[in-house]
Amino acid sequence: MMRIHILSLFYYSRLVLAANPTYNVQSYGAKSDCSKAFLSAWGAACATTAAATIYVPPGRYLLRNAYFSGSLCKNTAITIRIDGTLVAPSDYNAIGNIGSWLKFERVTGVSIYGGTLDGQGTKLWACKNSGNNCPKGATSLAFYNSNNIRINGLVSLNSQMFHILFDGCRNANLANVRVSAPGNSPNTDGIHIHQSSGVTIINSHIATGDDCVSIGPGASNLWIENLGCGPGHGIR
Repeated sequence: MMRIHILSLFYYSRLVLAANPTYNVQSYGAKSDCSKAFLSAWGAACATTAAATIYVPPGRYLLRNAYFSGSLCKNTAITIRIDGTLVAPSDYNAIGNIGSWLKFERVTGVSIYGGTLDGQGTKLWACKNSGNNCPKGATSLAFYNSNNIRINGLVSLNSQMFHILFDGCRNANLANVRVSAPGNSPNTDGIHIHQSSGVTIINSHIATGDDCVSIGPGASNLWIENLGCGPGHGIR
């Protein structure tokens, strides 16, 4: 049954890519710093009202930071299919003071399937643990005031701070998510939920230096099932 289910997902993802308009980030010049290419693909997908796919082929893609705004986006069904790894700058000062590395704001109907986010937080953690004056750090993936979000099969590694954040969101579904950071990495909460409702987290594993799932003020109607936590401070 599991093999049939996996094959069904594989063929479904192929059909989605074939049926919907697809915007390959490499077609927009994703090379050394890929931020502009990713934002150009986002702009193209937002310009149509038809369900669209942004595709990230296998490989490693350096992004300084990227802000995906939904305020002028016509599309409420954008799938981001990631078969590669998105990498933050190794110099933590490049994104350490901006709050979020990959930020989605006022978006509706965004789905992220697969892929790896490498926040490269090791040097910033060492700075913080030394007692020096360091940047606060950036959350790897943040959603603000957004609705109907789906994340499936994403891996988040070594975020500078929080790995995934929902703030002011409605209806988010996370499945088969894996978060990984050492037990001594400071402020690396796996998933933080703030002023959000209808968030579901299932079949996932979080290993981090802070809370596996942190629940802030204004959070309601949450469902967490089959979550592995460790190392980490649990669900708080």
